[in-house]
Amino acid sequence: MSAAVIQAAQAAANSDERTGVKPQIIHPEGWAKALGYANGMLMPDGTLHIGGQIGWTKDKVFMAKDFVGQMEQALVNIAEIVRTAGGEVTDIGRLTWFIKDKTAYLAQQKEVGEAYRRVFGKHFPAMSMLVINDLVEDEALVEIEGTAYISS
Repeated sequence: MSAAVIQAAQAAANSDERTGVKPQIIHPEGWAKALGYANGMLMPDGTLHIGGQIGWTKDKVFMAKDFVGQMEQALVNIAEIVRTAGGEVTDIGRLTWFIKDKTAYLAQQKEVGEAYRRVFGKHFPAMSMLVINDLVEDEALVEIEGTAYISS
């Protein structure tokens, strides 16, 4: 495939043919640079795709070593991405959770619920949870991704 064909395909993938508007990378101010991924992609139609967030801070530091603490930080990160895109947590329609330890999650249901409500209040989007073997970051115990719709 020629370079011109590849460039044309990339340009088409990065813009809405009807409006010429490109998806916007969402990166909260003051956060460490995302390497090889985007924290969020706001599409021309207002759909916000939120990349998997783990329990580290804006400086990529794990302050919490426990499941609940990391889960709460991941949700705080998601909320910040949504706010940066111009929305609120109530604009989130879906969350997918990836957890390494089902037992830790189940044993702390009350604490999980309390931490969740501190960040999202009583907003409960559609959710799925998958138990997985591992995450890319060794210290990470949970990763959460989501989708929101930001109306203009």
